[in-house]
Amino acid sequence: MRILLFLATNLAVILVASFTLKLLGVDSYLAQNGIQYGSLLAFAAVFGFAGAIVSLLISKPMAKWSTKAKVIESPRTPAERWLVDTVRELAKNAGIGMPEVAIFPASQSNAFATGWNKNNSLVAVSEGLLHRFNKDEIRAVLGHEIGHVANGDMVTLALIQGVVNTFVIFASRVIGSFVDRMVFKNESGHGIGFFVVSIAAEIVLGILASTIVFWFSRRREFRADIAGAQLAGRGAMINALARLKQESEVPDQMPDSLQAFGINRGARGGLSALFMTHPPLESRIEALQKAQL
Repeated sequence: MRILLFLATNLAVILVASFTLKLLGVDSYLAQNGIQYGSLLAFAAVFGFAGAIVSLLISKPMAKWSTKAKVIESPRTPAERWLVDTVRELAKNAGIGMPEVAIFPASQSNAFATGWNKNNSLVAVSEGLLHRFNKDEIRAVLGHEIGHVANGDMVTLALIQGVVNTFVIFASRVIGSFVDRMVFKNESGHGIGFFVVSIAAEIVLGILASTIVFWFSRRREFRADIAGAQLAGRGAMINALARLKQESEVPDQMPDSLQAFGINRGARGGLSALFMTHPPLESRIEALQKAQL
């Protein structure tokens, strides 16, 4: 969920910035004497990393808004008190600041963590997870999410996304300029062909380049599982993953679109495997069983 929200926010920021820059004539200015690749690359890097950083900075409010998560300001029930105390203990053991703790309305077992730095993060769990998992399993899930925060995964993700954005912005304008001149025969400045093609290329390349981010996400899940095992115990972490696997195999219990703590219906092949944010649960359980803690 945190990855998908980040990618969606990043794409929206980049597209809004692109439209704004086109309206202001920045692209036309850069192409007055043909594409200057050095200037274009610098322009792409500035706005590419700016888009990724903005997405990182607003990741918490976007997550709260999109999931309707309610932050526990003052625990009202024993369950909420236990949840907050457990997050505080795990965060202290992981060496990070106390995250905000939230619960979001979802019947599926689910959880996520996000935030722009280790000491200003959010850890959220679904109502379904709280109702169906035992305390040891919930503790392991929380340890996994806090592991993402302690490992600095969101910051690393933003840096990778900045590089990806730079490539997408640069390549889309090169493609747009090529089509404008070769297909639309526009030899003076840039015409409507450039603007339409560059925006379309930006969207397509952005989606394709996101496979790099998804690959990074899959690799970091194994590290977060190890963090969860170190904080809450290997057995509890394996049991939590096994419970998720069990729920994912029940028809209609776990939709194919659900991806947050790591729910996938087994391994996928072909192109769909490139767009998975999490490895198959079988692989994660096997890796955790073999891990040296």
